[in-house]
Amino acid sequence: MRYYIGMDHGTTAISFQIIDENKEDVAYFKLSRDKVSNDEVNFKDTVSKYVDTGKINLLAMTYAMGDSINRITPIENVKDRGILSIKGTGKVTGGGSKVYTQIEQLKIPAVLIPGLHKNSTFMDRRFRASYSHCASSEKVSISYYAYCQTGWKNMIIADISSNTVCILVEDARIRGALDACIGSMGFIHGPLDLSMIRDIDEGRKTANECFSHAGISKIANVDTKINNVKDEIIKKAMNNEEDALLAIDSLVMTVVMEIYGLYAIAENKIEGIVLTGSGGTMTQPINISNMIKEKVERIAPVKVLTSKSGAIGSAYIAYDITENKKEEILGIKVEK
Repeated sequence: MRYYIGMDHGTTAISFQIIDENKEDVAYFKLSRDKVSNDEVNFKDTVSKYVDTGKINLLAMTYAMGDSINRITPIENVKDRGILSIKGTGKVTGGGSKVYTQIEQLKIPAVLIPGLHKNSTFMDRRFRASYSHCASSEKVSISYYAYCQTGWKNMIIADISSNTVCILVEDARIRGALDACIGSMGFIHGPLDLSMIRDIDEGRKTANECFSHAGISKIANVDTKINNVKDEIIKKAMNNEEDALLAIDSLVMTVVMEIYGLYAIAENKIEGIVLTGSGGTMTQPINISNMIKEKVERIAPVKVLTSKSGAIGSAYIAYDITENKKEEILGIKVEK
């Protein structure tokens, strides 16, 4: 039996999906970035509980911004782990770096998925000219899973969790995306407004500190460990605390604005809208998913996926470039 693994390098955890040669689910697991950083858990021991690492045919991984590559690239051909810098990207724990090192040490066949940035030649040149960075590499994986699940060649994907990123896909190619620092708020991250720019200019905070407190946590007045932010906001909202209820409403508003913004520039008829991420799929105890759906389903049908979309999509990429010999994934070339 051959196995394929997909990796999603998320804000609070690094998640993995294992599938077999028949594209059947084998296992899904998460590693807390803090626990990996503190050597409480590691990738090698965890993955070995599920499969013989010698039978892993390919692992498709995402790492940080993925902004120095523009192809799906074998890791042995990647310099500096596919990133220009780790600065300005949120809290750095070192957990993701350790997992990357462990994968290299195990000598598992692996490819690195690029992010969406100014050198991504597959994207619309106006997005590339306007924004140095549009999305981290796991958004490619999420988009591919959405494409595999729906078959929609023209769609908008909204990934809502610690941060929010929306992606526009047309003719089964990624056309562009709006990154967390320029568009909608997530639970933790968000765009920098005038007040934050003043804080930076006057030396009270760094830009990264502002970015990491620009999500709806600032509205809900929640300032805790990143792993606990979402739960604290939801807890306050369930207690009918006004600031938390306003935070949820504001999250929905900004996501809807972003979806409509991408819809307005689409050149093709949008076939559907996909919601994913821990916020986009949340129905209990607050139905954030439906709050967004009610606002955007006038554009096109709405499909709600799983919060595991990034890891599954990465696994599907590993599977399809090996078993089905795909040379492109949503317009992104596969380097041999």
